[in-house]
Amino acid sequence: MFFVMLFAWTIPAGAQEPASRQKSIEEAEAEKAQKLTPETPSKAELVTARITHSLEANALKLHPFFQNAYSGGGFTLGAGYTRYVSPFNTLEIRGSYTLLGYKRLESEFVAPRLFHRRGKLTVLGGWREATQVGFYGIGTGNTSVDDRVNYSFQQPYLTTSLTVRPTRRMLTLNGTVEYTQWKQRPGEGTDPSIETVYTPTELPGLGATVNYLHTSAAIGIDTRAYTGYARRGGYYGIRGHDYADSDTQFGFQEIDYEAIQHLPLLREAWVLSFHALGRTTYLKNDQQVPFFMLPSVGGGSSLRGFSSWRFRDRNSLLLQAEWRIMVNRFLDTAFFYDAGKVASSPKHLDFDGLKTDFGFGVRFHSPFTTPLRIEVARSNEGTSLVFSSSAVF
Repeated sequence: MFFVMLFAWTIPAGAQEPASRQKSIEEAEAEKAQKLTPETPSKAELVTARITHSLEANALKLHPFFQNAYSGGGFTLGAGYTRYVSPFNTLEIRGSYTLLGYKRLESEFVAPRLFHRRGKLTVLGGWREATQVGFYGIGTGNTSVDDRVNYSFQQPYLTTSLTVRPTRRMLTLNGTVEYTQWKQRPGEGTDPSIETVYTPTELPGLGATVNYLHTSAAIGIDTRAYTGYARRGGYYGIRGHDYADSDTQFGFQEIDYEAIQHLPLLREAWVLSFHALGRTTYLKNDQQVPFFMLPSVGGGSSLRGFSSWRFRDRNSLLLQAEWRIMVNRFLDTAFFYDAGKVASSPKHLDFDGLKTDFGFGVRFHSPFTTPLRIEVARSNEGTSLVFSSSAVF
């Protein structure tokens, strides 16, 4: 009887213990919840975010603009003013100037949400001048940095471009119509001017003024969330160009083949990114491709360890690979390797005789764009420092 009474007496106490423990846990969690605060970014993240925000074109009505008139123009200073003319459509006026005298002034209208957000219309008009563009000769293997001569040009342009995504994602179509004039002139700077070394017979387009009606169309598969900054997805496309010269001297056609792929690793803390671009040109009747319109490799978005426009010919091939490392939400670093060449015939766009470089860079970015990219690249022709206001690919 004693044991029965003892057992009955201990049951409530044992039943109360789990309830008491549960109550203690709930009280502790409630006390902890009162002390919770939102996660705050570090000081470095705040500084990086402030820099990125100030560099984005549409972040402020009045904003910096660092795109120069032409690759190789050097350090650029500029400003732009953006105005929303409707809830989504913008009109921007911008201009830039470099220490080498490169000038750019243009206005752009963008309607990004046409056809139920499946289309984007861009109308761009402007004028630019480049004063000392480098020319080293034709081909990859038979030119030297010591052969450099300079030329200049002035160019007004008016471009209308329409991009449509019929399936919202994946398939993308683009059509572009441009009227432009290239007025090639003697070069400035310390290197010889181009007309002192070449003649118009040796170099088609030397001293010419060419009026082009340039039309192009592209089709591609694009799985990237945004083209200005991406950590996953890719793009595979082809674009055809037709350059119709009103004087029927320098008309030609061009086809571009491009492939981009981003492979995220470790929850996108690392990304392996690859890019391939091939360009081929075709003559129209007995016309010629002017030297300043030839496909090329070399410069801050191409072979980064070589001078801008270093190699030119009728066809070109560019291959790029990057290991991108995310530092924080607004800053990435990257190790990269570039390879490329030019050739007189498409059949010579192989892996023989590729020019190569390697390097390291940092990129300030938002979820949509890359407003500042700083890189150091090394090749057999020296070391190059790259400042750019766009993603390399």
